[in-house]
Amino acid sequence: MIRFIILRMVGLLAVLVVMTFIIFILQQLIPNDPARAITGPNAPRELVEAKRKALGLDQPVLVQYQQYFSRLLQGDLGTSIRTKNPVSKDLVNFLPASIELMGFALVLGTLLGVLLALVQTLSSKAAPLRLLVVGGASVPIFLQALLLLLLLWFWLDWLPGSGRLDIRDVATGPTGILTLDGIMLGRLDVTWDALLHLILPSLTLALPIAVAVGRTLRSSLVNVLRQNYIRTAYSKGLTDTRVIIGHALRNASTAPLAMIGLQVGLLFANILIVERIFAWPGLGLYTVQALGSSDLPAVLGVSLIFGGSYVVINTIIDLLQAWADPRVSL
Repeated sequence: MIRFIILRMVGLLAVLVVMTFIIFILQQLIPNDPARAITGPNAPRELVEAKRKALGLDQPVLVQYQQYFSRLLQGDLGTSIRTKNPVSKDLVNFLPASIELMGFALVLGTLLGVLLALVQTLSSKAAPLRLLVVGGASVPIFLQALLLLLLLWFWLDWLPGSGRLDIRDVATGPTGILTLDGIMLGRLDVTWDALLHLILPSLTLALPIAVAVGRTLRSSLVNVLRQNYIRTAYSKGLTDTRVIIGHALRNASTAPLAMIGLQVGLLFANILIVERIFAWPGLGLYTVQALGSSDLPAVLGVSLIFGGSYVVINTIIDLLQAWADPRVSL
């Protein structure tokens, strides 16, 4: 296992290096000019050229990348063109909101997926539910977000439609994750308000995960329930619920775990849309605003966070697969 983790960490470094180079090249193909974005649309050409020279944008692409990579090895992610702050400081400020949202969405999506699979497996009248699952899989993420906003916020006014918190007199917590900070500070009203703000954006992110995990787990359960040891369990008089939860669920979890790993990558893409729609102050909204300003240091910083997180999460999933099924070799 230790050798496996070491190899994954080496692979992580390789992935991050290649990722930074690809984004650097793609940035050169975008017609936006960071120097023009900083100086303003009406700035004289001489001022724009001076700013380009100050930023090193007049250098060849490979030279720019070499300079960036040398700074990166020293822990310097550069300065955001849009916020004028060090990118590392911006990441520290915006990362907790995204961790809270994505973590809540991943857990919620997994639980909903397991529930969907169990209901379809145990119920003989699950055709309407299967139709709902297939329909949910075909709806784009932005449309899901708008429909949930229209129904639960605009029409019914059950949930808040934007932001992280309505309470203003809250001291900064130690983690930046409001649901935890509210508990640590003894402010349960903050925790409750933060949970209410979490429901709509996290549900939007969780629905695609639930559909994918539910369909995969359902297919795996159908195959596992045909095995001889399952027939033996039924012959002992065990109920469907005990057989599925006690004997079949763990053996059917390998494929759903792999699907969760794939959904993490989709989650990183969807969070840019969801945070923009719900005005959630996390890395997704920060990235969208950085792209609009040709803020390459900020985009590269967020890409490093997302790329590293994807490799780490999939490593954990591989370990869980090996635990669930000893036949899976690391």
